[in-house]
Amino acid sequence: MSPSPDPEPSADGCVLPTAAAAPADIIAALLAQIAAQQALITSLQARVAELERRLGLNSGNSGKPPSSDGLKKPLRTQSLREASGKQSGGQKGHPGETLRRVETPDATIDHFPQTCAACGMALSEAAATDFSARQVFDLPEPRPLVVTEHRAHRCRCATCGEQTRAAFPDCVTAPVQYGKRIGACLLYLLHYQLLPEKRLATLMADLFGVKLATATIARISQDCARRFQGFADAVRGHVAAAPVKHLDETGFRIGGKTQWLHIASTLLLTFYRTSPKRGSLLSEVAGIVVHDHWKPYYTLTGVRHALCNAHHLRELRALIEIEKEDWARQMQRLLRRACYVTNLARDRDVALNPRLIALIDRGYDAILAEGFAHHDAQAPLLGVADKARRRGRPPRRVGHNLLLRLRDRKQDALRFLTDPSVPFTNNLAEQDGRMMKLRQKISGGFRSTEGAEEFAVLRTLISTARKQGWDLLAALTGQPDNLVAELRIT
Repeated sequence: MSPSPDPEPSADGCVLPTAAAAPADIIAALLAQIAAQQALITSLQARVAELERRLGLNSGNSGKPPSSDGLKKPLRTQSLREASGKQSGGQKGHPGETLRRVETPDATIDHFPQTCAACGMALSEAAATDFSARQVFDLPEPRPLVVTEHRAHRCRCATCGEQTRAAFPDCVTAPVQYGKRIGACLLYLLHYQLLPEKRLATLMADLFGVKLATATIARISQDCARRFQGFADAVRGHVAAAPVKHLDETGFRIGGKTQWLHIASTLLLTFYRTSPKRGSLLSEVAGIVVHDHWKPYYTLTGVRHALCNAHHLRELRALIEIEKEDWARQMQRLLRRACYVTNLARDRDVALNPRLIALIDRGYDAILAEGFAHHDAQAPLLGVADKARRRGRPPRRVGHNLLLRLRDRKQDALRFLTDPSVPFTNNLAEQDGRMMKLRQKISGGFRSTEGAEEFAVLRTLISTARKQGWDLLAALTGQPDNLVAELRIT
């Protein structure tokens, strides 16, 4: 008996049974090939769905930053917030910033007509009967720097003949130097308006005729950061002990490597610090911590948590737009309405009605139940064979993961309902961190750790001064101990 020929592969790589094979073997081989092809198709369909989902994500329906949208940035036609019913623009009672006349102008220029508009006869200033006035507000002409010379005189004692020289002020340390006001202006432009050092030097030369080297600007920044280090430490302590604080972190390029800038803030205080590790969390924290559900925050001890619902609304929007899950639409509507009624009660300085809280709570649970039922009815992401080969927890859909978070962290997600001091979102910390990313876009990061730490200290001072309502230039020229004593905590 001659041996049966070896099976030959088909064009798609599958092995076809030979004609000599038994019919049962042929059928079994074909069924195995069909099953393998069906598994491959299912896997590819899941892969395509995942890639399509990624393409559909943007800053409006995920945690991606707006800068990642590029030229495909979607038009903002819908807000994550519930409609308030108010017209856009300034509301009644809002203090305006309209330019207003002053009673005593700095200069007055009189204009008289030369001839009569009716008969053309010459007119003189003595013929003036009344006038109309208009005021123009403008910047004064740039003036040269005011140079103040400090003279420390020596005096001879009439009793012993010893000569004693007066001491110079603490701020006068060199034979020739710039004063504190020009230093404050430099720091404001450098660390708040985020001008790079070279452009800042050009600006000072063009507008004020002050020619500065970039090394001089860097030295002024270093000296000021050392002077206000104690102020930053005091702010850190106040934020850590505050009843409610917001925490966030963002990547920071330092020395050519990605490190981290940590933000801890309240309505009146902002504290920045740099760290090579993202998980280097603020220590000795008490009270309520508002964050975006980054899991290491749950390792903090002795605190309660409140989750950022702006993140939840963005994730729900993605489930609505891409996965078309109806429970997500219902949850989005519930959270928006809960935010609206909470803000309304806070504006009226009244507590939210307990029956309304209970109604929102029941609706929340009902929507979660509907969401879990929807996902339980879906086919598993992995087949039986794939489950056997895969280790660990089987993969879950994005919507299922969000459902689990909203269920397991329900108290943290809805804490804003029962505690008026807890906001609906973590936008405060995100706003305090937004300009940090702009700083990195403009200058590309920091060359050294020392430079990044100086920036964190001075930005702590400037951001806190704005929240406190201080004059920024006065704060930058003030005494750190005096500023610490003036801090409003609540």
